[in-house]
Amino acid sequence: YRNWMNSLGVQPYVHYLYSDLQDGLVYFKLYDIIRPGVVNWKKVIQKFNKLKINFEKLENCNYVVALGKECKFSLVGISGADINEGNPTLTLGLVWQLMRAYTLSILRQLAGGDSLINDAAIIEWANAKLKEGGKKSSFSGFNDSTLSDGRTIIDLIDCIRRGMINYDLVKDGASEEEKMSNAKYAISMARKAGAKVYALPEDIVDVKQKMIMTIFACLMARDMRSQQNGETS
Repeated sequence: YRNWMNSLGVQPYVHYLYSDLQDGLVYFKLYDIIRPGVVNWKKVIQKFNKLKINFEKLENCNYVVALGKECKFSLVGISGADINEGNPTLTLGLVWQLMRAYTLSILRQLAGGDSLINDAAIIEWANAKLKEGGKKSSFSGFNDSTLSDGRTIIDLIDCIRRGMINYDLVKDGASEEEKMSNAKYAISMARKAGAKVYALPEDIVDVKQKMIMTIFACLMARDMRSQQNGETS
């Protein structure tokens, strides 16, 4: 998550996910990137009064939650105080929804703005791309246990950038070690192909549904950009 935030050039730089977000300022920068104009900067306190700093940071965090609701995020049980206190579970819940919204906004822009891009559309695209590329692999959802060996993602990368994958380096995935080796290779080659992947190899092996979704979404964005630029697979 920190890698994603910092790659977008947010200031202040995020060193620690929970404590560095407690004043709300990074959230506002992220909202502004995802939905330009959604933040009313007159409501944001950017320079804190030493005598009122705790109150002012809480005020910012309350506005962070209000913006999330405006963006239709699921924030049941999340308050400004939770963000201000750096509650790990609730902070991750909000950060994940911001990352997902950012990823889907990029896909919508590439698709023309009005197209509906959701999880089902990404899964449909990936399976169609795999079939078109003559691959036997497919998956039913981002929680599909077959994704743990990394081979489906590797196959998809090969469909996007033909000849990039050296299949001599791809393992069967019969053991945890082989799965991790494939996962590391998948992440490395996805980035080499130009996909802005923020997930880690462990996310693939453990089939972390949310992070795997971002991998496929980033690969879809990479493919859409290449098609718009007239590149060949």
